[in-house]
Amino acid sequence: MLKRILSLLLLVSLSTPFAAKADEGMWLPMLIKRLNHTDMQKQGLQLTAEEIYSVNNSSLKDAIVQFGGFCTGEFISPEGLLLTNHHCGYGQIQSHSTPQNDYLTNGFWATSKDQELPNEGLFVDILHYMDDVTGKVLEGIDNNTPEEQRAQLIAQRTQALAKEASENGKYVTYVRDFFNGNEFYLFVYNRYTDVRLVGAPPSSIGKFGGDTDNWMWPRHTGDFAMFRVYMAPDGSPATYSKSNVPYKPAHHLPINIGEKDPGDFAMVFGFPGRTKRFMTSHGLKLEVNQLNNSRIKLREQKLDIWKEEMDKADATRIKYASKYASTSNYYKYSIGQNEGIKRMRTIEGKIADEDKFQAWANADAERKATYGNVMSDIADAYTTIEKYNLGSVYLNEAVLGTEALLMAYRLTPVYTALKSGNAAAAKKAAEDVKPRVDAFFKDYYLPADKKVFAALMKAYYDDIAKDQQPESFKKLVQKYKGNFGKLADHVYSNSIVVNEQKLNSFLQNPTQKALDNDPAFQIVNAIVDNYRNNIAPKLAESEAKLAKANRLYVAGLRLMNPDKVYYADANSTIRLSYGSVKDYSPQDGVLYNYYTTLEGTMAKEDPNNEEFIIPAKLKQLYEAKDYGRYANSKGELVVNFITDNDITGGNSGSPVINGKGELIGLAFDGNWEAMTGDLVYDPDYKRCINVDSRYVLFLIEKYAGATNLINEMTIVDGENPGPSEAATAKVEEAASPQAELLNAVVEEAQQNLKQGKTEFKVDKKQGKARVKLQVKD
Repeated sequence: MLKRILSLLLLVSLSTPFAAKADEGMWLPMLIKRLNHTDMQKQGLQLTAEEIYSVNNSSLKDAIVQFGGFCTGEFISPEGLLLTNHHCGYGQIQSHSTPQNDYLTNGFWATSKDQELPNEGLFVDILHYMDDVTGKVLEGIDNNTPEEQRAQLIAQRTQALAKEASENGKYVTYVRDFFNGNEFYLFVYNRYTDVRLVGAPPSSIGKFGGDTDNWMWPRHTGDFAMFRVYMAPDGSPATYSKSNVPYKPAHHLPINIGEKDPGDFAMVFGFPGRTKRFMTSHGLKLEVNQLNNSRIKLREQKLDIWKEEMDKADATRIKYASKYASTSNYYKYSIGQNEGIKRMRTIEGKIADEDKFQAWANADAERKATYGNVMSDIADAYTTIEKYNLGSVYLNEAVLGTEALLMAYRLTPVYTALKSGNAAAAKKAAEDVKPRVDAFFKDYYLPADKKVFAALMKAYYDDIAKDQQPESFKKLVQKYKGNFGKLADHVYSNSIVVNEQKLNSFLQNPTQKALDNDPAFQIVNAIVDNYRNNIAPKLAESEAKLAKANRLYVAGLRLMNPDKVYYADANSTIRLSYGSVKDYSPQDGVLYNYYTTLEGTMAKEDPNNEEFIIPAKLKQLYEAKDYGRYANSKGELVVNFITDNDITGGNSGSPVINGKGELIGLAFDGNWEAMTGDLVYDPDYKRCINVDSRYVLFLIEKYAGATNLINEMTIVDGENPGPSEAATAKVEEAASPQAELLNAVVEEAQQNLKQGKTEFKVDKKQGKARVKLQVKD
């Protein structure tokens, strides 16, 4: 019986030069032309590199902002109208909400610009330009430069470069290191501080699915909110003023409401937070076994207490809504990350990579002198870090994770000035705290915090080595015979930080005696001082050793694989990732479609569960199938869709853009199966969960009736093109450097096929491949 090969599926290991998947990586936009543009064209991009990033001309980068320093947003009109996630604007929506005027529950829509709400402290940063300053920063520095001297020189030079580029404060500037300190880039931003809330759906839409659906697919969440950026009449950034006018962006994104199909090109442009993908096996073990497990334990206790109190009263629910959502987000993330690392056997893979690195270093005398001790230095550093690092985790999660202790900690500058006898400095420090007091008590409920204090202080006492705890804290616990409920009674009955009147009185006339006698301040001051004096120095020495070893490890990896194109870890700087609309199979027998519809939203409705309540008007629109121009060709209203873009925290609110540079959706989450994303990319399961542009516009127009906002947008209807024939030809041509491997695979495939084998492995010097044959009689 003659069989004919229909196709070959090749999965080449990451050690081969062309192995990095096109959809893996968060790339600096200024490098797109050199590193990625050809690849992106093959997948369906129709823009030039200059249209993506340009210093002198309008480009996509001009439509992208860093929102509040922690999310991403994008301009969608020539009038400074800004789109981001509901959860990114949640704090602002909550700050304007009261039990009588509950925007969290009911939503908010400004039907005219004079109804838009200002937000003190909120800002957006718009990239002016970026520049590679590696040569200037590292001039005269090499591997023989002492680490302390290296750090001082780099700090001096990066600060000088940033200061010079700021043009006397006109711009917000900073220099960030890349590839673990091997490269440096300067970023120059325009910062706008008059950012007003324009629109937000009710939380029953913007947070539909709540914690149950968080990080999950299928999803049915309308996670978006709208703001507007304002500027002074002369076009310069300005603080809030009624005389300010809407910002005129150099570029805004047209919104595409056409069909999406699997394979359609998609890129995500935004500000991903932090990834650590060059982390070694030693670091991954610490993350999984110590850090994540501790975060899961402590946050779970806090969330359970908060939820119990929030369910008792609407006022408490509103006070703690934003804090609960923020804490829950990374509680769940830590769980998923641990599971993914184990499933992917990431640690085992890292160990294999490290063994290869060591063999490469040992194979040459000069390389061995530079890189031979890198892996042992990393291992030694982590041994010490593991011993003391738990104190750092608990300081942040348990001690400063208690609201009263965090408020007390904020009084530290006042106390320091009082101890030094500088009354003027103490007065100034007290003035700096005053604005925080109103915000603190607006969203504070003492009974809930008191229970959190008792639970987390017990965890700190039980879990931290006793020789790493301050003596005064241990004595205090002994005084109350280990009864943390009674300790909480003492603290919350006598501390000024949990009483708004007493705290304000203290800030009017601060004294050292008041803080010396304050139990909350005593506890936090003792723990923080103990950490600074006894734990931090031990960690610092090991972390300096680790930093140098990691820097050499990354430099060595890039030398070891000179043909491989590496991308730098995310570090809250602007990045672009690209991929396509794509479904996935999370387990045997299960296939997740690439989009969800309003019908699925209705199927999840549960009037008795706040996470799955559906507003009456949305149900009416669904029942009438009143979707207008936003229905797809099947008459469905698409709610969410997924792509395989590489994203992480900070990408929330990022635009999902098609090959023509049009907005097709809004990134808001990642999927549970790929929670490893900060540490390792999962090529099989990684998905970016997005709000469909059609659902956003449907809610604005049909649900909210805010046609004033629709009218200022540029809305287009058209298909998102896939790769052209010319692009396909370029793919084949680009594969030519690996022709020898591919020919070997085909030849061996033919031989195995004759023997009836449909799966086998090929191992050649050029790389490794797993081949699956699809055959036909």
